[in-house]
Amino acid sequence: MDASKENRLPSSDLQGYPRMEENLKPLHHRLPLRSINQNLMPNRSPVHSRKSKGHAVLHHQPPHPHATKKHNMLAPNPSYNLDCEIIAIDDDEDAGDNAVPDFVKHTEAMLDEIDRIEEVEMEDVQEPVLDIDACDRTDPLAVVEYIDDIYSLYKKIEDSSCVSPNYMTNQFDINERMRAILVDWLIEVHYKFELLEETLFLTVNLIDRFLERQAMIRKKLQLVGVTAMLIACKYEEVSVPTVEDFILITDKAYTRDEVLAMEKLMMNSLQFNLSVPTPYMFMRRFLKAAHSDKKLELSSFFLVELCLVEYKMLKFSPSLLAAAAIYTAQCSMYQFKQWTKTSEWYTDYSEEQLLECSRLMVTFHRKAGSGKLTGVYRKYSTWRYGCAAKIEPALFLLDN
Repeated sequence: MDASKENRLPSSDLQGYPRMEENLKPLHHRLPLRSINQNLMPNRSPVHSRKSKGHAVLHHQPPHPHATKKHNMLAPNPSYNLDCEIIAIDDDEDAGDNAVPDFVKHTEAMLDEIDRIEEVEMEDVQEPVLDIDACDRTDPLAVVEYIDDIYSLYKKIEDSSCVSPNYMTNQFDINERMRAILVDWLIEVHYKFELLEETLFLTVNLIDRFLERQAMIRKKLQLVGVTAMLIACKYEEVSVPTVEDFILITDKAYTRDEVLAMEKLMMNSLQFNLSVPTPYMFMRRFLKAAHSDKKLELSSFFLVELCLVEYKMLKFSPSLLAAAAIYTAQCSMYQFKQWTKTSEWYTDYSEEQLLECSRLMVTFHRKAGSGKLTGVYRKYSTWRYGCAAKIEPALFLLDN
Protein backbone atom coordinates (compact mmCIF):
# COMPACT_ATOMS: atom_id res chain seq x y z
CA MET A 1 0.00 0.00 0.00
CA ASP A 2 1.43 3.37 -0.98
CA ALA A 3 1.96 6.29 1.44
CA SER A 4 -1.12 8.24 0.35
CA LYS A 5 -3.41 5.34 1.20
CA GLU A 6 -1.80 4.86 4.60
CA ASN A 7 -2.68 8.41 5.72
CA ARG A 8 -6.33 8.22 4.77
CA LEU A 9 -9.08 7.65 7.31
CA PRO A 10 -10.66 4.23 7.00
CA SER A 11 -14.17 4.43 5.69
CA SER A 12 -15.37 1.95 8.26
CA ASP A 13 -14.85 4.52 11.07
CA LEU A 14 -17.43 6.90 9.57
CA GLN A 15 -20.60 4.88 9.89
CA GLY A 16 -23.75 6.72 8.97
CA TYR A 17 -21.87 9.37 7.01
CA PRO A 18 -21.29 9.58 3.27
CA ARG A 19 -17.98 8.28 2.00
CA MET A 20 -15.22 10.80 1.63
CA GLU A 21 -13.67 11.34 -1.76
CA GLU A 22 -10.68 9.26 -2.63
CA ASN A 23 -8.47 12.27 -3.25
CA LEU A 24 -8.55 13.39 0.42
CA LYS A 25 -5.36 15.26 1.34
CA PRO A 26 -3.05 13.51 3.76
CA LEU A 27 -3.12 14.55 7.41
CA HIS A 28 0.44 14.71 8.67
CA HIS A 29 1.52 14.20 12.28
CA ARG A 30 -1.89 13.20 13.52
CA LEU A 31 -2.65 10.17 15.67
CA PRO A 32 -5.45 7.80 14.91
CA LEU A 33 -8.71 8.74 16.62
CA ARG A 34 -8.74 5.59 18.69
CA SER A 35 -5.42 6.52 20.36
CA ILE A 36 -6.65 9.88 21.77
CA ASN A 37 -7.31 9.95 25.51
CA GLN A 38 -11.05 10.51 25.63
CA ASN A 39 -10.92 11.91 29.19
CA LEU A 40 -9.23 15.09 27.94
CA MET A 41 -12.20 16.06 25.76
CA PRO A 42 -15.15 17.98 27.23
CA ASN A 43 -18.72 17.31 26.33
CA ARG A 44 -19.50 18.45 22.85
CA SER A 45 -21.70 21.53 22.84
CA PRO A 46 -25.02 21.23 21.17
CA VAL A 47 -25.27 22.83 17.77
CA HIS A 48 -27.61 25.81 17.70
CA SER A 49 -29.64 27.11 14.84
CA ARG A 50 -32.23 29.86 14.60
CA LYS A 51 -35.95 29.44 14.22
CA SER A 52 -37.83 31.92 12.11
CA LYS A 53 -39.01 33.57 15.32
CA GLY A 54 -35.48 34.15 16.53
CA HIS A 55 -35.38 31.39 19.20
CA ALA A 56 -32.57 28.90 19.22
CA VAL A 57 -33.33 25.19 19.00
CA LEU A 58 -31.20 22.07 19.10
CA HIS A 59 -30.80 19.74 16.13
CA HIS A 60 -30.25 16.25 17.44
CA GLN A 61 -28.24 13.86 15.33
CA PRO A 62 -29.68 10.41 14.64
CA PRO A 63 -28.79 7.99 17.41
CA HIS A 64 -25.60 6.10 16.77
CA PRO A 65 -25.54 2.39 17.45
CA HIS A 66 -22.76 2.86 19.95
CA ALA A 67 -24.11 6.19 21.37
CA THR A 68 -24.46 4.97 24.94
CA LYS A 69 -21.01 3.52 25.03
CA LYS A 70 -19.43 6.59 23.42
CA HIS A 71 -21.21 8.94 25.86
CA ASN A 72 -19.68 7.13 28.79
CA MET A 73 -16.25 7.19 27.22
CA LEU A 74 -16.41 10.95 26.49
CA ALA A 75 -17.78 11.98 29.90
CA PRO A 76 -15.37 14.43 31.57
CA ASN A 77 -13.81 13.84 34.97
CA PRO A 78 -15.57 15.48 37.93
CA SER A 79 -12.43 17.48 38.65
CA TYR A 80 -12.41 18.97 35.17
CA ASN A 81 -13.79 22.56 35.04
CA LEU A 82 -15.14 23.94 31.82
CA ASP A 83 -14.09 27.41 30.72
CA CYS A 84 -17.67 28.39 29.92
CA GLU A 85 -21.15 27.11 30.42
CA ILE A 86 -23.59 26.78 27.57
CA ILE A 87 -27.11 27.79 28.46
CA ALA A 88 -29.90 26.49 26.34
CA ILE A 89 -32.05 29.39 25.20
CA ASP A 90 -35.08 27.12 25.05
CA ASP A 91 -35.08 27.09 28.85
CA ASP A 92 -35.72 30.84 28.84
CA GLU A 93 -38.56 30.84 26.35
CA ASP A 94 -41.08 31.29 29.15
CA ALA A 95 -39.56 34.70 30.00
CA GLY A 96 -40.90 36.21 26.81
CA ASP A 97 -39.35 38.40 24.14
CA ASN A 98 -38.95 41.38 26.52
CA ALA A 99 -36.93 39.55 29.16
CA VAL A 100 -33.86 41.52 30.31
CA PRO A 101 -30.63 39.50 30.41
CA ASP A 102 -29.05 38.99 33.80
CA PHE A 103 -25.85 40.83 32.92
CA VAL A 104 -27.87 43.96 31.97
CA LYS A 105 -29.69 43.85 35.30
CA HIS A 106 -26.38 43.48 37.09
CA THR A 107 -24.86 46.45 35.23
CA GLU A 108 -27.84 48.69 35.95
CA ALA A 109 -27.70 47.77 39.63
CA MET A 110 -24.00 48.69 39.74
CA LEU A 111 -24.65 52.06 38.09
CA ASP A 112 -27.47 52.84 40.51
CA GLU A 113 -25.21 52.02 43.43
CA ILE A 114 -22.44 54.27 42.06
CA ASP A 115 -24.91 57.17 41.67
CA ARG A 116 -26.14 56.67 45.21
CA ILE A 117 -22.60 56.70 46.58
CA GLU A 118 -21.77 59.89 44.66
CA GLU A 119 -24.90 61.62 46.02
CA VAL A 120 -23.97 60.67 49.56
CA GLU A 121 -20.43 61.96 49.04
CA MET A 122 -21.75 65.26 47.66
CA GLU A 123 -23.96 65.67 50.71
CA ASP A 124 -21.10 64.94 53.07
CA VAL A 125 -18.68 67.42 51.41
CA GLN A 126 -19.19 70.92 52.81
CA GLU A 127 -17.90 74.15 51.35
CA PRO A 128 -14.81 75.21 53.30
CA VAL A 129 -14.52 78.57 55.07
CA LEU A 130 -11.48 80.35 53.69
CA ASP A 131 -9.05 82.42 55.77
CA ILE A 132 -9.31 85.80 54.08
CA ASP A 133 -6.48 87.27 56.18
CA ALA A 134 -3.88 84.63 55.30
CA CYS A 135 -2.32 86.78 52.57
CA ASP A 136 -2.00 89.82 54.87
CA ARG A 137 -0.14 88.28 57.79
CA THR A 138 3.07 90.05 56.83
CA ASP A 139 1.32 93.43 56.43
CA PRO A 140 1.40 95.35 59.75
CA LEU A 141 -1.30 97.76 58.51
CA ALA A 142 -3.75 94.87 58.13
CA VAL A 143 -3.57 94.15 61.90
CA VAL A 144 -4.45 90.50 61.30
CA GLU A 145 -3.96 89.71 64.98
CA TYR A 146 -6.72 92.13 66.01
CA ILE A 147 -9.01 92.36 63.00
CA ASP A 148 -11.55 89.81 64.27
CA ASP A 149 -11.72 91.51 67.67
CA ILE A 150 -12.19 94.90 66.01
CA TYR A 151 -15.19 93.76 63.99
CA SER A 152 -16.63 91.90 66.94
CA LEU A 153 -16.61 95.21 68.79
CA TYR A 154 -18.24 96.95 65.82
CA LYS A 155 -21.03 94.40 65.87
CA LYS A 156 -21.61 94.96 69.58
CA ILE A 157 -21.78 98.74 69.45
CA GLU A 158 -23.53 99.21 66.11
CA ASP A 159 -26.91 99.34 67.81
CA SER A 160 -25.82 102.44 69.71
CA SER A 161 -25.16 104.21 66.42
CA CYS A 162 -28.56 103.32 64.99
CA VAL A 163 -31.62 105.52 65.28
CA SER A 164 -35.26 104.70 65.76
CA PRO A 165 -36.90 103.84 62.41
CA ASN A 166 -39.84 106.12 63.26
CA TYR A 167 -38.05 109.13 64.79
CA MET A 168 -39.72 111.41 62.25
CA THR A 169 -42.89 111.23 64.29
CA ASN A 170 -41.21 113.57 66.79
CA GLN A 171 -40.57 116.19 64.11
CA PHE A 172 -43.37 118.69 63.58
CA ASP A 173 -42.08 120.61 60.52
CA ILE A 174 -40.06 118.08 58.49
CA ASN A 175 -40.82 114.60 57.20
CA GLU A 176 -39.08 111.63 55.62
CA ARG A 177 -39.55 113.02 52.12
CA MET A 178 -37.58 116.13 53.03
CA ARG A 179 -34.88 113.95 54.53
CA ALA A 180 -34.63 112.00 51.25
CA ILE A 181 -34.25 115.23 49.25
CA LEU A 182 -31.50 116.43 51.60
CA VAL A 183 -29.53 113.17 51.43
CA ASP A 184 -29.85 112.96 47.64
CA TRP A 185 -28.48 116.50 47.36
CA LEU A 186 -25.61 115.77 49.78
CA ILE A 187 -24.59 112.78 47.62
CA GLU A 188 -24.13 115.18 44.71
CA VAL A 189 -22.14 117.58 46.93
CA HIS A 190 -19.99 114.70 48.10
CA TYR A 191 -19.33 113.72 44.48
CA LYS A 192 -18.47 117.29 43.48
CA PHE A 193 -15.99 117.74 46.35
CA GLU A 194 -14.48 114.31 45.61
CA LEU A 195 -14.60 113.25 49.23
CA LEU A 196 -13.95 109.82 50.71
CA GLU A 197 -16.75 107.28 50.81
CA GLU A 198 -16.64 107.00 54.59
CA THR A 199 -17.33 110.74 54.82
CA LEU A 200 -20.70 110.32 53.13
CA PHE A 201 -21.84 107.51 55.42
CA LEU A 202 -20.77 109.38 58.54
CA THR A 203 -22.57 112.51 57.31
CA VAL A 204 -25.90 110.69 56.99
CA ASN A 205 -25.39 109.04 60.37
CA LEU A 206 -24.79 112.40 62.06
CA ILE A 207 -27.92 113.88 60.47
CA ASP A 208 -30.20 111.08 61.65
CA ARG A 209 -28.79 110.94 65.14
CA PHE A 210 -29.11 114.71 65.51
CA LEU A 211 -32.67 114.88 64.17
CA GLU A 212 -33.66 112.08 66.53
CA ARG A 213 -32.63 114.25 69.47
CA GLN A 214 -33.43 117.73 68.18
CA ALA A 215 -36.58 119.08 66.52
CA MET A 216 -35.77 121.21 63.51
CA ILE A 217 -37.69 123.51 61.18
CA ARG A 218 -37.49 122.86 57.46
CA LYS A 219 -35.77 126.18 56.87
CA LYS A 220 -32.72 124.95 58.81
CA LEU A 221 -32.66 121.41 57.42
CA GLN A 222 -30.14 122.19 54.69
CA LEU A 223 -27.94 123.89 57.27
CA VAL A 224 -27.99 120.68 59.31
CA GLY A 225 -26.89 118.76 56.22
CA VAL A 226 -23.87 120.91 55.28
CA THR A 227 -22.80 121.20 58.91
CA ALA A 228 -22.91 117.41 59.32
CA MET A 229 -20.73 117.06 56.23
CA LEU A 230 -18.30 119.64 57.57
CA ILE A 231 -17.95 117.67 60.82
CA ALA A 232 -17.53 114.39 58.93
CA CYS A 233 -14.82 115.95 56.75
CA LYS A 234 -12.91 117.10 59.83
CA TYR A 235 -13.08 113.55 61.17
CA GLU A 236 -12.29 111.58 57.98
CA GLU A 237 -10.60 113.76 55.38
CA VAL A 238 -7.00 114.85 55.01
CA SER A 239 -7.85 117.93 52.96
CA VAL A 240 -10.99 119.47 54.43
CA PRO A 241 -13.25 121.88 52.50
CA THR A 242 -13.56 125.26 54.19
CA VAL A 243 -16.69 126.73 55.73
CA GLU A 244 -16.86 129.15 52.80
CA ASP A 245 -16.98 126.22 50.38
CA PHE A 246 -20.08 124.89 52.09
CA ILE A 247 -21.65 128.34 52.17
CA LEU A 248 -21.13 128.67 48.42
CA ILE A 249 -22.58 125.24 47.75
CA THR A 250 -25.79 126.39 49.50
CA ASP A 251 -25.88 129.46 47.27
CA LYS A 252 -25.07 131.62 50.32
CA ALA A 253 -28.29 130.66 52.06
CA TYR A 254 -26.49 130.70 55.43
CA THR A 255 -23.74 132.73 56.98
CA ARG A 256 -20.48 131.57 58.52
CA ASP A 257 -21.74 132.27 62.03
CA GLU A 258 -24.83 130.14 61.42
CA VAL A 259 -22.70 127.23 60.26
CA LEU A 260 -20.41 127.44 63.29
CA ALA A 261 -23.37 127.81 65.67
CA MET A 262 -25.01 124.72 64.20
CA GLU A 263 -21.73 122.85 64.51
CA LYS A 264 -21.61 123.55 68.24
CA LEU A 265 -25.23 122.53 68.68
CA MET A 266 -24.77 119.26 66.83
CA MET A 267 -21.58 118.30 68.65
CA ASN A 268 -23.16 118.95 72.02
CA SER A 269 -26.27 116.99 71.10
CA LEU A 270 -24.17 114.04 69.90
CA GLN A 271 -21.85 114.34 72.91
CA PHE A 272 -18.87 114.42 70.54
CA ASN A 273 -19.42 110.77 69.72
CA LEU A 274 -18.19 110.48 66.13
CA SER A 275 -16.56 107.05 66.29
CA VAL A 276 -19.49 104.93 65.26
CA PRO A 277 -19.63 101.93 62.90
CA THR A 278 -21.27 102.77 59.60
CA PRO A 279 -22.15 100.48 56.67
CA TYR A 280 -18.89 101.52 55.02
CA MET A 281 -16.77 99.87 57.72
CA PHE A 282 -18.57 96.57 57.28
CA MET A 283 -18.54 96.86 53.50
CA ARG A 284 -14.75 96.71 53.37
CA ARG A 285 -14.56 93.59 55.48
CA PHE A 286 -17.46 91.81 53.81
CA LEU A 287 -16.20 92.58 50.29
CA LYS A 288 -12.92 90.95 51.22
CA ALA A 289 -14.79 87.87 52.39
CA ALA A 290 -16.65 87.77 49.06
CA HIS A 291 -13.33 87.97 47.15
CA SER A 292 -14.79 90.86 45.19
CA ASP A 293 -13.46 92.58 42.12
CA LYS A 294 -13.91 96.24 41.23
CA LYS A 295 -17.22 95.62 39.49
CA LEU A 296 -18.77 93.90 42.49
CA GLU A 297 -17.43 96.59 44.80
CA LEU A 298 -18.98 99.42 42.80
CA SER A 299 -22.28 97.59 42.42
CA SER A 300 -22.44 96.97 46.15
CA PHE A 301 -21.76 100.62 47.00
CA PHE A 302 -24.37 101.70 44.48
CA LEU A 303 -27.01 99.64 46.25
CA VAL A 304 -26.03 100.68 49.76
CA GLU A 305 -26.02 104.37 48.79
CA LEU A 306 -29.53 103.95 47.43
CA CYS A 307 -30.47 102.84 50.94
CA LEU A 308 -29.06 106.05 52.45
CA VAL A 309 -31.81 108.01 50.74
CA GLU A 310 -34.60 105.73 51.91
CA TYR A 311 -35.96 106.43 55.37
CA LYS A 312 -37.49 102.95 55.69
CA MET A 313 -34.03 101.36 55.59
CA LEU A 314 -33.18 102.77 59.03
CA LYS A 315 -34.70 99.67 60.58
CA PHE A 316 -31.73 97.61 59.39
CA SER A 317 -28.38 97.62 61.16
CA PRO A 318 -25.28 98.87 59.31
CA SER A 319 -23.78 95.38 59.12
CA LEU A 320 -26.97 93.93 57.67
CA LEU A 321 -27.15 96.70 55.07
CA ALA A 322 -23.58 96.00 54.01
CA ALA A 323 -24.07 92.25 53.78
CA ALA A 324 -27.37 92.58 51.90
CA ALA A 325 -25.84 95.06 49.43
CA ILE A 326 -23.06 92.60 48.55
CA TYR A 327 -25.48 89.70 48.30
CA THR A 328 -27.85 91.68 46.06
CA ALA A 329 -24.97 92.89 43.88
CA GLN A 330 -23.83 89.30 43.36
CA CYS A 331 -27.36 88.28 42.41
CA SER A 332 -27.54 91.18 39.94
CA MET A 333 -24.21 90.36 38.34
CA TYR A 334 -24.64 86.58 38.08
CA GLN A 335 -28.46 86.45 37.93
CA PHE A 336 -28.62 83.64 40.48
CA LYS A 337 -28.37 83.43 44.25
CA GLN A 338 -24.85 83.28 45.56
CA TRP A 339 -23.78 83.47 49.19
CA THR A 340 -20.73 81.42 50.14
CA LYS A 341 -19.93 79.82 53.48
CA THR A 342 -17.00 82.21 53.79
CA SER A 343 -19.28 85.24 53.43
CA GLU A 344 -21.77 83.77 55.86
CA TRP A 345 -19.01 83.12 58.38
CA TYR A 346 -17.50 86.61 58.31
CA THR A 347 -20.77 88.54 58.06
CA ASP A 348 -22.60 86.35 60.57
CA TYR A 349 -25.69 86.50 58.32
CA SER A 350 -27.31 83.64 56.46
CA GLU A 351 -28.94 84.03 53.09
CA GLU A 352 -32.41 83.84 54.63
CA GLN A 353 -31.62 86.74 56.98
CA LEU A 354 -30.65 88.95 54.05
CA LEU A 355 -33.63 88.34 51.79
CA GLU A 356 -35.98 90.98 53.25
CA CYS A 357 -33.42 93.76 52.96
CA SER A 358 -32.20 92.47 49.61
CA ARG A 359 -35.65 92.56 48.06
CA LEU A 360 -36.07 96.19 49.07
CA MET A 361 -32.73 96.98 47.44
CA VAL A 362 -33.90 95.34 44.22
CA THR A 363 -36.99 97.56 44.31
CA PHE A 364 -34.85 100.69 44.75
CA HIS A 365 -32.53 99.52 41.98
CA ARG A 366 -35.41 99.02 39.57
CA LYS A 367 -36.74 102.56 39.98
CA ALA A 368 -33.40 104.32 40.57
CA GLY A 369 -33.33 105.99 37.17
CA SER A 370 -36.88 107.29 37.36
CA GLY A 371 -38.44 109.91 39.62
CA LYS A 372 -36.88 113.08 40.95
CA LEU A 373 -34.24 111.71 43.33
CA THR A 374 -31.69 110.34 40.87
CA GLY A 375 -28.45 111.58 42.43
CA VAL A 376 -27.13 108.08 43.21
CA TYR A 377 -28.14 106.75 39.80
CA ARG A 378 -26.43 109.57 37.91
CA LYS A 379 -23.30 109.23 40.04
CA TYR A 380 -22.97 105.50 39.36
CA SER A 381 -23.81 105.90 35.68
CA THR A 382 -20.46 107.59 35.05
CA TRP A 383 -17.30 105.83 33.84
CA ARG A 384 -15.59 106.84 37.05
CA TYR A 385 -17.91 104.47 38.92
CA GLY A 386 -17.92 101.76 36.28
CA CYS A 387 -21.50 102.42 35.14
CA ALA A 388 -22.60 100.20 38.00
CA ALA A 389 -26.13 101.61 37.85
CA LYS A 390 -26.60 100.05 34.39
CA ILE A 391 -26.50 96.49 35.70
CA GLU A 392 -29.82 94.67 35.46
CA PRO A 393 -31.53 94.35 38.85
CA ALA A 394 -31.98 90.88 40.35
CA LEU A 395 -35.74 90.80 39.77
CA PHE A 396 -35.89 87.05 40.36
CA LEU A 397 -35.49 87.79 44.09
CA LEU A 398 -38.94 89.41 44.01
CA ASP A 399 -40.63 86.28 42.66
CA ASN A 400 -41.32 84.94 46.13
